[in-house]
Amino acid sequence: MDDTGPERLYLSPPETGALEREFVLDALDSGWIAPLGPHVDAFEAEVAEQVGMRHAAALSSGTAALHLALRLLDVGPGDDVLVSSFTFAATANAVTYVGARPVFIDADAATWQMDPDLLSDELAARAAAGTLPAAVIVVDLYGQCADYDRIGEICASYEVPIIEDAAEALGATYRGQPAGSFGAMSVLSFNGNKIITTSGGGMLLSDRPEWIERARFLATQARDPAPHYEHSTVGYNYRLSNLLAAVGRAQLRSLAERVQRRREHLGFYLAALSDLPGVAFMPRAPYGEPNCWLTCLTIDGEAFGADREDVRLRLERENIESRPVWKPMHMQKAFASCPSVGGDVSARLFEQGLCLPSGSGMTHAQRERVAALIREVADAA
Repeated sequence: MDDTGPERLYLSPPETGALEREFVLDALDSGWIAPLGPHVDAFEAEVAEQVGMRHAAALSSGTAALHLALRLLDVGPGDDVLVSSFTFAATANAVTYVGARPVFIDADAATWQMDPDLLSDELAARAAAGTLPAAVIVVDLYGQCADYDRIGEICASYEVPIIEDAAEALGATYRGQPAGSFGAMSVLSFNGNKIITTSGGGMLLSDRPEWIERARFLATQARDPAPHYEHSTVGYNYRLSNLLAAVGRAQLRSLAERVQRRREHLGFYLAALSDLPGVAFMPRAPYGEPNCWLTCLTIDGEAFGADREDVRLRLERENIESRPVWKPMHMQKAFASCPSVGGDVSARLFEQGLCLPSGSGMTHAQRERVAALIREVADAA
């Protein structure tokens, strides 16, 4: 008798096929397996074209890209950087790498993105006090863009640069413009759980060629031009390998299909679960098209009869991975000493929010299984 149970259903697993194998074998056969090579160059050009930025540097992670973006803006000790509180820790971690202090801005309940009103109020107060931040890092959370018309206008009025953390949003758009095309610089992630992956990797993009050239220099240990190893500044080992760039190029070719499938997952979950009391899905902002990287919902325990954790544990017992939404940075022990603006919205979303399996390769039968179990919890409540 088979007692192994059902196969694990992951939240957002990588999906690969014959084209990835073809491109990797091409990279192997070419002899370019180091963090340089034709696939790196091509990947940078293709991603830059995809998102509408002129220049790109392929890096080892999205976190590395954030770090370099802050370096390029000369952010350092004594500086403050305003950061979305409702995000993954990498966004805030990078600020500490340069010795600066993150200051967290709460989410807008209507979009789950950085609240432009709170940002405006904070920048106005800081301008009056002479303490403007060195930068603002805006996160495109769960594949939906922040409101860049408003945020861009607010930041421009104080001449504060924006770094767009589009790690989760490749393939999304804001008023028809691709995610990753906003701000002084933008950042993408190709981690294994993202909509396309290079196993691990990221990219820094900008319209300013001198910034991307400097990023490549810093990312390759800041080696000065010389026949020996000469270094006039401290650098990092942040470049993406040619092998992994080959995987990314293959994945990029199916981006539109992957986005479409994840949108279909959201559509299914909406149809299957929206009638349940206390269940609400991440709001869709009227200004853009999300990539639906992860389908996220909230569960009001009083109305539903069970809370978010009850649902998560029920799915886990059936070997289905779901996950609470990001715990806000202002609630994290690592950033307990950092200021925050607002916080109630993202705190409530963390208490009630759950990410459902949303991988590009997920089948209809798997979606049905997830939905049936959630309804089972509701029926038993």
